[in-house]
Amino acid sequence: MIEPVSQQRLRLRDEFLSRAAAEMVKFDERLRGLDLEVRFDRGVAHLTGEVAAPAQLDTARELIGRLDGVFGVWDRVRVGGREPLILDLGCGGQKQYPGNLGVDLMTTGEVDVVADLSGPLPFADSCADRVFLVHILEHLIDFLPLVDEVHRVLRPDGIAFVLSPWWRYVNAVADPTHVRLLDVQTIKGICRRPGSPRTWYPLHAGCDGASIFAELRPLKDGPHPDAGHLARFFD
Repeated sequence: MIEPVSQQRLRLRDEFLSRAAAEMVKFDERLRGLDLEVRFDRGVAHLTGEVAAPAQLDTARELIGRLDGVFGVWDRVRVGGREPLILDLGCGGQKQYPGNLGVDLMTTGEVDVVADLSGPLPFADSCADRVFLVHILEHLIDFLPLVDEVHRVLRPDGIAFVLSPWWRYVNAVADPTHVRLLDVQTIKGICRRPGSPRTWYPLHAGCDGASIFAELRPLKDGPHPDAGHLARFFD
């Protein structure tokens, strides 16, 4: 059984990862000169700043995500001078980044669009660059319709960020509003659902002993991940 990482170890790991990422941005030719800031919080890398092209952001995300101890790579980065459109679904009273578009059924100061996440999202096809699903899926008896809606509204190079309690951690069952239990293998099932036209390419999936993390890109035209890629994350 995976044990949750202690608060002290998370803090020390964040400090180490911050130094490692700073050196990478400074010395790696693929990242040198990019206007990116990397901040770590509990093993999650947060990228902000600006790049000229989407490929530069993809490269930065991939390289930073390879550092040992990184549980996820989240970003809010301008690309070619354009601000990203980022949906923060079920944001409640806290968005993941200022400037995200907060979406929730309950109105708070952070909610920009009131919508029921169990129904169709009020957004056009392929409009969003990023979608956050942070502590949302465990609250829905059937979350697959929402996952399909996220697939629909994401651009082909967009990313969905998933964070939910791991099924074996006490927080997964301590909250009586949690109606689903999730594992990293659940993410595999989302990516390759038999008979579904809405499939995903996993950029990352993992567990820190308390939560599961995933970064998923909608497969609209590109190739499906091969067995070797899937084996990085899934049994």
